[in-house]
Amino acid sequence: MRQVPITRQGFESLKKELHQLRKVERPGNIRAIEEARAHGDLSENAEFSAAKERQSFLDARINELEYKLANAEVIDPDTLPKDKAVFGCTVVLENIDTGDEVSYQLVGPEESNIKEGRISVESPLGKAIIGRKLGDELVIDAPGGRRNYELVDIV
Repeated sequence: MRQVPITRQGFESLKKELHQLRKVERPGNIRAIEEARAHGDLSENAEFSAAKERQSFLDARINELEYKLANAEVIDPDTLPKDKAVFGCTVVLENIDTGDEVSYQLVGPEESNIKEGRISVESPLGKAIIGRKLGDELVIDAPGGRRNYELVDIV
């Protein structure tokens, strides 16, 4: 089994989702199946079909979360060196051409969310950043074209 790096926050978020699915969503779905079954002929019962489909989705997601939690390697970013970009740290990049700054936290694939400024260490951008030191220049081929950045801060 391959260990998947994750922050404590990401681990707790997955646990919370799993708890919600097991204790709220799945029991509610079971009740929906029972109610739909009570309506009679299952061959033409759209409610029953939808509830069974939802049950399959919930079971698959529960299994996926259980696997991810079992294989998670929780890493505390505070224990890692700050002299280079490593998992869990937040980096500030300055666009060399425009002077604009962006910051990203380097996280595992399970907790990446670009809108929240968290990128996976396995993404092309994450791979370009990981291991870099202050002052290093990065050339990143983005969908909008090539961009040149300088790593100006590691938090």
